[in-house]
Amino acid sequence: MCLAIPMRVISVDGNLGRVEASGALLTVALDLVEGVQPGDYLLVHAGFAIARMDADEAQENLDIIKRLTESPEP
Repeated sequence: MCLAIPMRVISVDGNLGRVEASGALLTVALDLVEGVQPGDYLLVHAGFAIARMDADEAQENLDIIKRLTESPEP
């Protein structure tokens, strides 16, 4: 199974973007998404931005991922 993570764009340099989610920073290729600007939210998989998403959708996805990775209560 593959998982794409919503990340916020911090900076853009040509076809590379610096993105952040939950304190993790990553440089990703922007070849598949046009017109990326700082502040945009992108769906990132395997080092590539694969889609743009709005902030609410990104937060909803991050909340789901967090719930799935939390330890269950005994």
